[in-house]
Amino acid sequence: MKRAGAICLFAVIAASALAPWLAPNDPNARFNDLLYAPPTRVYLFDAGGPEGPPLRDSADRDASRGGPLGPPDITGPHIYPWTLVSRLERRFEADRSRPIALRWFSDGRLVTGDAASGAPLLILGADGYGRDIFARLLYGGRATLAVAALATLGATLLGALIGGLSGQAAWWIDAVLSRASEFVLVLPAIYVALALRAVMPLVLSAPTVFLLLTGIFTLLGWPVVARGVRAIVLAEREREYVIAARAAGAGGGRLLLRHLLPAAGGYITTQATLLLPAFILAEATLSFVGLGFPTTMATWGTMLQDAANVATLGDAPWALAPAAAMFLVVLSVNLLVQGKSSPTDQ
Repeated sequence: MKRAGAICLFAVIAASALAPWLAPNDPNARFNDLLYAPPTRVYLFDAGGPEGPPLRDSADRDASRGGPLGPPDITGPHIYPWTLVSRLERRFEADRSRPIALRWFSDGRLVTGDAASGAPLLILGADGYGRDIFARLLYGGRATLAVAALATLGATLLGALIGGLSGQAAWWIDAVLSRASEFVLVLPAIYVALALRAVMPLVLSAPTVFLLLTGIFTLLGWPVVARGVRAIVLAEREREYVIAARAAGAGGGRLLLRHLLPAAGGYITTQATLLLPAFILAEATLSFVGLGFPTTMATWGTMLQDAANVATLGDAPWALAPAAAMFLVVLSVNLLVQGKSSPTDQ
């Protein structure tokens, strides 16, 4: 289970990192006739073969091409562009008379269709603005995962430092740091994050929002780490190896960094793996209610905000792709945590 979680998490991170190469379209490109278009089906056989249009003879073949001078047969993987049949019903049909060959390793992308002629490759369909959901999912993962990862790193480092100082320092310093961590812990984290973001200007640039969310999540996450590290340091500082290091002349900083904090390494790692999915959900929540990234920027939270405009789940279920991505990340992290605590892996 631990290996499966690691593979899934690595796949999500790698796909987001390689978004410019994997995405078949620009994440902000709009196809006005493809609002809520379903995923494009990829055909592997000849366009005139078993999965292509029924071409019974040479006359039919010429007619399907638009005449004798029409396009040649497509022998490799290809798609058929969607044609809007009913805008009110959001009903599309594949134009079987226009096979479009997939272009590989073109324009810096792994695979793409022919967006210029209205035949883009939409692996996960299009959203309410006609944008490629798969491309936005990949690019959105970069922003969401980056915020969560940096906030996790900041909360882990800050919590480990404060927890270590609290467990090692004099009683009054310990009391002040402990009361500070307890004060933050009793607050409902998501409501505090909403309140802190709400007091800021509503319209901010994407880099500013990135730094702001990272800072808010760090301030809300460090007490969880600090409390556990403090307890471990209090227990470890009376061990023989710490007493021996102190007798050998090791200072307080050396004792903390070389002996006490490494003893809490397992706990710190476990807390980091729990904070990461929590911060992913927090970014999605803030962006969903309009207090996160601008709606023009692709993140998993802003994509869910767009998906909320879908009347029913059956109309465009592919719009919920970011929810599936978040579920996969949370599941992968949980599998990693359970794998670390399993006795069979020790």
